[in-house]
Amino acid sequence: MLGACATLPVSGPTGRQVMAPQAGPNFRIVAVDSLAALPVAPVLSGPAAGEDDGAAAPTDMIGPGDMLDIQIYEAGVSLFASTRPIAAAGGNGAAQAERLPAMRVDDKGQIFVPFVGRMRAGGLTSTQLAHAIRAELKDLSQNPQVVVGIAQSVTNSVILGGEVARPGRLVLTTNRETLSEVIALSGGYRGEAKDLAVQVTRGAQLREFRLADAVQGAARDWRIRPGDQIELIKKPQTFAVLGAAGRVEQLPFAAPSVSLAEALSAAGGPNPNLGDAKAVFIFRFDAGDAPTVYHINMMNPGSVFLAQRFAMRDKDVLYIGNAAANQPGKLIQLVSQLFSPIIAVQGALVNTGVVR
Repeated sequence: MLGACATLPVSGPTGRQVMAPQAGPNFRIVAVDSLAALPVAPVLSGPAAGEDDGAAAPTDMIGPGDMLDIQIYEAGVSLFASTRPIAAAGGNGAAQAERLPAMRVDDKGQIFVPFVGRMRAGGLTSTQLAHAIRAELKDLSQNPQVVVGIAQSVTNSVILGGEVARPGRLVLTTNRETLSEVIALSGGYRGEAKDLAVQVTRGAQLREFRLADAVQGAARDWRIRPGDQIELIKKPQTFAVLGAAGRVEQLPFAAPSVSLAEALSAAGGPNPNLGDAKAVFIFRFDAGDAPTVYHINMMNPGSVFLAQRFAMRDKDVLYIGNAAANQPGKLIQLVSQLFSPIIAVQGALVNTGVVR
């Protein structure tokens, strides 16, 4: 009978077999038997808590693609044909103003100003560009005054896509907006924060983190910079349940963070007929893709408290080992299943009087 037990189907290795692997990839086994043995929570892959990205860029910075609105005010003899005479200071009615046609900054960051020619605008603020144009015109016109406005801003904007209510380009008004503020200005996110991942492309860097992690507190909220590309991706966190559990399937996180105790509850705990509560394992790829197996003995009452503090991670595998003592029971159950049809037929024949 003991030999036959070894050939019976099982749902996976026992706890002893996991603890003493014979073949396959090497992995590290960590016994979770104290608070000090709990794995360290992962660090958010963004700025550290409270980190300041430095001084905010000017909100009127000019760059390629921006549409400029330029107005030139002149007194006395005018270089520009004027259709709007205005009253100058001191009651001089000879002052005149002219609005130039809207002009877009080219890919080289330059614009063309009449009587001045091509000049650099990219990298300057609107005030600096106004001073630069006035300096070029002061020898050609009588006391020119220049006002530069940004009609359409590309430089001072970000791109939002994915699971947001209004994807597209968003112009920053202060250049100190955080990620949660930018998402709110775009109409908010769609779905639940626990199921969303954020990808921020800043220059050549691409960083990804959970939306729930980024907005859980002001100190950890990202500060967005002009030119960032933000994508909200539907990426629910899940963990797999294998072995002798009450239910074997892939389960989603019910909240942004799920403890091992909650995961065991969702999985139905160890199967009372097959599972071994002393052999609860979490298979995980830790930092650097190092395979690690965390072992916790749930027969120890103190492990219940440890399970409440053990944080599950996305794509963890919760495995409950088979109890070594359940194999003889399986054999008896199999034998019973084999002979039960014969017993049932015999009982039916007796009841009908065919067999006495």
